[in-house]
Amino acid sequence: MINVSVFDDMTLCTDQEVERMIPQVPEPRRSDALKFKHTFGRFACLKAYLMLENLLHSEFGLDEFRMETGEHGKPYIADRPDIHFSISHCQKAIAVVVSNQPVGIDVESFRRFSDGLLDKTMNADEKAAILSSDVPEEKFAALWTCKEAVFKMQGTGITDNLHNILSGGVTTGTKLNLEKGYALSVAW
Repeated sequence: MINVSVFDDMTLCTDQEVERMIPQVPEPRRSDALKFKHTFGRFACLKAYLMLENLLHSEFGLDEFRMETGEHGKPYIADRPDIHFSISHCQKAIAVVVSNQPVGIDVESFRRFSDGLLDKTMNADEKAAILSSDVPEEKFAALWTCKEAVFKMQGTGITDNLHNILSGGVTTGTKLNLEKGYALSVAW
C-alpha cells in the first residue's frame, strides 16, 4: 500500500493560514515551524504535518504519533516500524507519502539548471535524455526527483552515488504537473 497526498494551492500560503494551523499541531512541530523565518517555511512545515496526520489516520487508524529522526535525519514514527513515510515541499507544492514498506517522495519546481549541475548529478544517458528533451527543465526535474526520492527512501541523504542511484532496482513513479510547474516522484 502506498498513499500519496499533494497540496498545490499555494494561494493559501499566508500568515493567517499559518496562525490557523499552529494550534492543530503538537508542540514539537509548532516549535519547528516557528524556527522558519519566512511564511512559506512555516506553512510547509505545518501543512505537511497535517497532511501526514490525515494519511496516518486514514491508512493506519493512527490518531496520535510521535515523530523521531534517524541517524541521517530521516523521520520515522516512534514505536511503529510497520509505518513508513516521506515528506517533501517546494515553492509549488507539498507532498506526503505513507506506506507499509520503505518509501520516499520528492517534489521540485521546474527551473533552469547549469551545465555544472547537470554534470554533477546525471550520468551520460540521463544527460542525453535531458538535453534532447523538448523541455529540458521538465526532464531534469523528473530525473532529479526520482533520485531524491530514492535517497529519501534509503534514508542515507544525498550520497556520492548520484550518477547511478536509479540503476539499483528501486521502483519509481513520476508525475509532471505542467499547469503548476513541478515534478513529483515516489520511490519504493
